[in-house]
Formats: sequence, structure tokens, C-alpha cells
Amino acid sequence: MVVGGGPAGLTAAYELTKFGHRPLVFEKLDTVGGLARTANYKGFHFDMGGHRFFTKVPEVHKMWHEVLGDDFLRRPRLSRIYYRGKFFNYPLKPFNALGGLGLLESILVVLSYLRWHLFPYRHEDTFEQWVTNRFGRRLFLTFFKTYTEKVWGIPCSTLKAEWAAQRIKDLSLKTAVMNMFFKPKRTIKTLVEEFDYPRLGPGMMWNAVKQEVERRSGFVHLRSDVLRIHRTGNRIDSLVVRCDGEERTVTATDFISSMPITEFIKKLDPPPPPEILQSASRLTYRDFLTVCLVVNQPDPFPDNWIYIHSPEVKVGRIQNFKSWSPEMVPDPAKSSLGLEYFCTEGDEVWAMPDADLVALAKQEVERIGLARQADVEDGCVVRVAKAYPVYDSDYRPHLERLRGYVDGFANFQTIGRNGLHRYNNQDHAMLTGMLAVRNAVLSEKNDLWSVNTDQEYHEEMERHDLDQLVQTVVRQAFTKLDRVALGLSIGATAGVLLFLATLVLVLKAGADIGPRLGLLSQYFPGYTVTPEGAALGLLYGFAVGFAGGWFVAVLRNTALFLYLAVSQHRAERQILKRLLEYF
Repeated sequence: MVVGGGPAGLTAAYELTKFGHRPLVFEKLDTVGGLARTANYKGFHFDMGGHRFFTKVPEVHKMWHEVLGDDFLRRPRLSRIYYRGKFFNYPLKPFNALGGLGLLESILVVLSYLRWHLFPYRHEDTFEQWVTNRFGRRLFLTFFKTYTEKVWGIPCSTLKAEWAAQRIKDLSLKTAVMNMFFKPKRTIKTLVEEFDYPRLGPGMMWNAVKQEVERRSGFVHLRSDVLRIHRTGNRIDSLVVRCDGEERTVTATDFISSMPITEFIKKLDPPPPPEILQSASRLTYRDFLTVCLVVNQPDPFPDNWIYIHSPEVKVGRIQNFKSWSPEMVPDPAKSSLGLEYFCTEGDEVWAMPDADLVALAKQEVERIGLARQADVEDGCVVRVAKAYPVYDSDYRPHLERLRGYVDGFANFQTIGRNGLHRYNNQDHAMLTGMLAVRNAVLSEKNDLWSVNTDQEYHEEMERHDLDQLVQTVVRQAFTKLDRVALGLSIGATAGVLLFLATLVLVLKAGADIGPRLGLLSQYFPGYTVTPEGAALGLLYGFAVGFAGGWFVAVLRNTALFLYLAVSQHRAERQILKRLLEYF
């Protein structure tokens, strides 16, 4: 039995039919696709979020094309950032970026990068620290902070670094600048310039999968909400499902679920221990709604989507669905836009009446300069709950506790973005469904929680381990000199030597005591070859020695840094010729 008719759940059902099983799927909504569904308003199709079909997972690519075939379009990718009344190409282009930021601001961005590269945060616990270490604080404040806080609704100082590491892998200001001038040799998932896309949006894919599952004798029930999950010990026995207003109990031998893990925990009967329920209540989600506008213009702008970083408007991202696929707009003289507002279920934006939201979207699209209010002839609103699992400051221990509990069930597996409370892409949600089926049918031991945002996950881990080994060897071969320690050691040595030299001359006495050593008084005011001068010489010697040692350490470390930086630069030029995209 499969709970959830999104990419993960339907993929699991599709795979089960290949093994001769007849899966039973329950979907709460009146359509399939989950977060990747397509809304239809008067013949206009609206993609909830914009879903590019590109993957490094061979099994996922194969499934996409065996299901849709010729219904895929090959689409060029174009996106920009709107900030301070200007549009920035993304990926960056040299003159566009320079013209948008200005020469002075560009210089300040580079200087900020150098400062944080030399003196980074020692620990990267938050999104703010992670981005600042890689891009510099000025660029973080310019391009990252406003948009990220729009999306998540929490300060960047409390958003965990895991999200950044998962979504912005291998990027830095250095790669950004290099990639403005060099074309990449290696394809990075988030950096693709072209992608496949269904003619009528991602919902077309999942409706086709639903039909194929049913053709193979499976069942997909819509408007079917799971109310309770009966268990005996560590086994799931049955579900109580409300279908079209009627409740019924459904039994099965194995259960795969993409419902939010928090809902699964809360619907268990008998309920789990109090600490498990408490952890489930501490995990949160970010929701969003899309205001879909029908515009009486054929081509308002060429982008697939535009990120709105400016804080003076509430909208976070704007989709141009005609650029995704011309067939999503039934009238070629018109276009359709999707203005995405990130919110939390029940808050002011979420609860705003649809008519007010449409009016707000019309005002903001004109304020940005993409279309006139007078040209917007119609609109609707689609709300998407639990779109983004939130990586807040204390989510990790609670998720680990839930994982340990859920993994204890013998015949149950949780999959998908919300099932794993992990911000995975569509293809990786599908991969968790595939692996779950292999676990259930073939008794494999695939770890669904380790499915990352990159098919090369294990290879990335191996490269990470290798990087750590290289860094360890470099640190051992080129140990950084501690400025304070070297200063103290040389200062103490110099001070003691001058103190002893002065005392030796004093003890020898004579008519003319230490004429040569006495010349130091020209540099050290008050110094004399006397017992008092010896004490003062100790202080002078320590001060001069400390300053000299500190300066030598700085020069040596700087020279070593430059040498390693040049060496790294030469090597990286062969592999870092790639384009930059943030989101």
C-alpha cells in the first residue's frame, strides 16, 4: 500500500507494478503530482514552483522518457534576479553584473570576499555563516539574505547550514567570477542551460504515471485522506481512510508513505511515546501560494522565472509559464504568470482572500515593471501546504529521534521530501520510492535517508574524504606559524639575552662599562648598562622580539598562502569552468 500520490508515491507504485504487484495508492488531494502537480484555470496551466526535468539518476531519466516519450520538450533555461530596481543575469555575466552593482560595489564585494576567505567563521552552523565564508558578507547581504528570509520566514542566523550545503554545493565567489569567463566542461545539476519539460507541465507526467499504474491493475484513489494508522508493536496493520466522505479500513502487508513524517507520527494508533510526539510537533514546514495571472500580452518577458530579492515587495519568485512551454497557454496572444508568495499556513498572507491576493499580485508585477495592471485580465490562487521542510536551529535532534523510531517498523518505509523531512528535488524523491520498493520486494537494505541532492552522493562523499586527507597532509607539510606563539618565543629569548648581556657587563665593571651596548639607548629611551637598565632591557628586548616574531610569522604565512593559492588556482582552472546559479 502506498500513501501519497506525488512523485515519490507514484514512482513506488509504478515500480511495484513492474514486479507484478497491484499497489493501492491513496492521495489526499483531488489530483496527483503532490508538490509537482499542475493547476488548470480556464485552459491555462500553472506549474506549482517550476519543475525542471533534469537528473543524473539513470533510472529516473529512463522512467520519465518511457512514460511521456515525445511529450517532452527541450527547453532553454533563462532566469534573472531582480534587486534594487535592476535585473541581474543568472548565471552571472561580467558586464551585466558590473553594470548592476557598479564598480565601487563590485570592488567592495571582492574585498569582503578576501576578508572572509582569510578570516572565516571557525564553525559553520548557520546558513549565514556558510554563505559568508564562501561569498563574503557583502554579497551575502546583497543577494542571499533578503530572498532566503522571504522563503523561510526565519533569520538566516537560525537557518541551519545543512540546507546551504545541500542546495548550493561547490559554489563560491571565486567560481562565480571564473565561470563568468569560462564554459563548464562538467554538467552540474543546478547549472544546466537546457532541460526537459512536459508539454502541459509536470502534472502531465504524473497523470500519465497514474494511468499506467491503473492500466497494470493498480489502484489510485483521489480525495482519500488517511485518518488513523493502526499498529501492533513494530508492525503496521491497517489504515483508516476517508474516501468521498466514507471511512473504511484497509489492510496490507507492506506500507510505503510519502505523507509528512510528522503527520504519520500523529496518526499512529496506539500513539507513540510522548517524546516522539513532542519531536514531531517541533518539526515545521514552510508553505507557499501561487497567484496565477492571465496577462493580455504575448511575451511580457523572456525568462522562465525571476527571483525577486527586493524587500519592498512581498512576492518571492515569478514564473513565466509560456517560456516553460507555449502549450501551457491556450491563446498565443496572451501569457500566464505565477507569482509565488512564501508564507506559513494560517498566517496573514495564507489567510488573505483570493481577490485581495490577485489585486496584490497585479500591483507588484507592475511595480517591478514586468506587466501593467491594466493588462491583467484574470487570476486565481493555488495554495501549497508543507512545501519546504524547515531546517531551523533545533530540527536535527528531533528528526534523528523520529528517524530512529520510524526505522523500527518492520513493514513500513517513509519516502519523499516530506516523508524524510529533507529538501530533495523531484528526481531524488522518485529515487527514494524506487529504493523503497527494492527494499520491500528484493529485501535490499538501501538507506533512504542518505539519498542526497546529487546522484553522485557516494562519489561526493569519497571526494570529500579525499579532500579531507589532502588538507590534512597539507597542514602537516606546511604547518601554519602561530603569530603570537612565535612572537612570545622570540620576544622572551631577545629580552632574556639583553638582560643577561647587560648584567654580565655590569658585573665586570671597569672605567668604561659596555660602551657598545650602551649605544642601544639611542633606540631604547632610558636604557643604560646598569642593573636598572638590565630590567628595562628585558622589557625592550621582549617587545622588539615579539614584534619581529609576529611579523615574520605573518610574512611566512602570507607567502605560503599565496603559493598554495596560486597552485590551487592553476589546478582549479581545469575543473572550475562552470556557470553559477544560486537557487
